[in-house]
Amino acid sequence: MTYNEIIDSLYDLKDAEKVVFKEKKFGIISNNSLGIYHKELKMIAKEIGQNNQLALQLFDSGIYEARLLCSKMFKPKDVTEPLMEKWVKTFENWEICDSFSMGLFSKSKFALDKIMEWTERDSEFEKRAGFAIMASYCMADKTSENELFEQFFPIIKREVNDERLYVKKAVNWALRNIGKRNIDLNERAIEVTKEILEFESKSAQWIAKNALSELQKEHLRMSDYPRNIYRNPVANKVFEE
Repeated sequence: MTYNEIIDSLYDLKDAEKVVFKEKKFGIISNNSLGIYHKELKMIAKEIGQNNQLALQLFDSGIYEARLLCSKMFKPKDVTEPLMEKWVKTFENWEICDSFSMGLFSKSKFALDKIMEWTERDSEFEKRAGFAIMASYCMADKTSENELFEQFFPIIKREVNDERLYVKKAVNWALRNIGKRNIDLNERAIEVTKEILEFESKSAQWIAKNALSELQKEHLRMSDYPRNIYRNPVANKVFEE
């Protein structure tokens, strides 16, 4: 498909009622939106395939859904820091933030750098992007040892007092995903979460209680990265089921 054909196909799917629904139901406030669901965009992206040039053109169109397509069509290995900085500054809601962070940024060679850098940003969705990358990186990186992920705990503890909805949800998401990487990180994440429970802010309390409710589940589903054998034989039996 050509750029013009893609734009035409997006306008064919235009639905103003969906713009309103997404805002009321999911809090997705977006400028220049046509009202197309994410699942429909995934189908279009699958049909087109990865294409950096088209992806860049689509982003620069300024159409919200075209920018979402960009996040699905650009090749992660070709991402550059200038592009990441250009894109992250345009994020206006959690949907587009997470689409870029999960599908593109977490798979790029700059993932760790941006985790460290963006989690210190003031902008709500730039900070969220840092934690969304962190949460996704736990699954994208299947080989790194636990030490790499343990360095994220101080960052999480530093930011748990941020009361902004989409920041605290991303902090919670990252904490839970670290704790679902393997049994040892699960134990460490629970320890850190109990430390956060001592914080007084409403945000920290919510993050800790929500994370504990999941991380302490008896039959919690988790990965086995980077090992296939846990030191805890009881846990190992559970995860083999």
